[in-house]
Amino acid sequence: MILKPPKLTNNCFSLPRGVNWMPVSEALSKLKKSLEIIAQVEEILVDEANGRILSKSPKAIRSSPPVSNSAVDGFGFAHSSLTPGKQTLKLQKGFSAAGIPFNSKVKPGYAIKIFTGAPLPTGVDTVVLKEDTNFNDLEVAFSSSLRIGSNTRRQGEDINKGKKILEVGSTIRPPDLALLKSVGVNTVSVYKKLKVGVLSTGNEIVSSFNKNISEFQIYDSNKLMLMTLVSNWGFEAIDLGIVQDNKKEVQKRILSASKSVDVILSTGGASASDEDYISKVMNEFGSVTSWRVAIKPGRPIIMGVIHGVPLFGLPGNSVAAFVCAVIFTRPALLFMSGAGWHTPPSFITSSAFSKKKKQGRREFLRARVDKQNNVEVYHSEGSGKINSISWANGLVDLSAETTQVSVGDPIKFIPFSVLGV
Repeated sequence: MILKPPKLTNNCFSLPRGVNWMPVSEALSKLKKSLEIIAQVEEILVDEANGRILSKSPKAIRSSPPVSNSAVDGFGFAHSSLTPGKQTLKLQKGFSAAGIPFNSKVKPGYAIKIFTGAPLPTGVDTVVLKEDTNFNDLEVAFSSSLRIGSNTRRQGEDINKGKKILEVGSTIRPPDLALLKSVGVNTVSVYKKLKVGVLSTGNEIVSSFNKNISEFQIYDSNKLMLMTLVSNWGFEAIDLGIVQDNKKEVQKRILSASKSVDVILSTGGASASDEDYISKVMNEFGSVTSWRVAIKPGRPIIMGVIHGVPLFGLPGNSVAAFVCAVIFTRPALLFMSGAGWHTPPSFITSSAFSKKKKQGRREFLRARVDKQNNVEVYHSEGSGKINSISWANGLVDLSAETTQVSVGDPIKFIPFSVLGV
């Protein structure tokens, strides 16, 4: 029987005959349902908590403000001392300042000098702004229909003692540190950082420190990129080295790594060819959650578990590895670390480019915002063009249903900043 060749597609991203590729949304949904929190819990000092994920909501040790105080520099008095029209109040000797309270009672019909942040003395419930008064050593005059409590901050008006602050799963930021300190919290319960091992595979891959590289080999450009992303996302990145395309060696390295890390992130060997050993080892020793995803770039991707350790097998090409890492690996790592599932926020803006695409696959284009706040894309879509992700400051997200984009069309743009890049 004479074999007849199939019709030429000239498109490495076309879907093979008889194969139904999984939509990105379905792959993400399956992934989310398969995950659970795997991070352990520890108690740490607030001083060391920036970027950590809360495993328990802390409670305020004291109120904020701890006492009622003045919001301005001025004069404090009892609102009941006011009469209709212009006011003239006698000045009581002394003053109240932040950290130096006035410890006597302010008499009715009297006012006292008070400074911003100063505790309100007994007998004071209202403050008039200094700039709105005329005063001397004996009295203060002003004309204002001040309401009771004007220019003051009530005790606990921000946070009351005993109240829970910050949600479980929150990533602690610098403003959160200020909040915790303001209410006397010195330690917090957080999830331990996940240990994420990063493995490069391929006979052609060599370390950038190797000076004996041949013209048939390439430097390992993925390792540093992925380890830095992992660190940016708040996890501990561990270098698992480079392994050649040999099933026994790949198997040995992965099984060994599964004993010391919480998650494995590999590049290369994720497809189904004779030389793709990540997929072979995973199918033999682990379980695959999903692969063959209808995404460009990054079609060959594995998401599974081996010896109880999640493994993400990313494509070898740097652009595809980058896109799959930020679209699939990042939300999964955040979920397993206790931070919940994160869908990156996107923005609708205008296209500064035109493009035709095939229906049925979701595409992420390397893009950046121009001076007119429109979005332009890199001139070439090849997944080996590492310069394109360095040039870009975000991704254009084209749905599987989209077949054409024209200049001026509304498009979805995901800034790198929301992806932890």
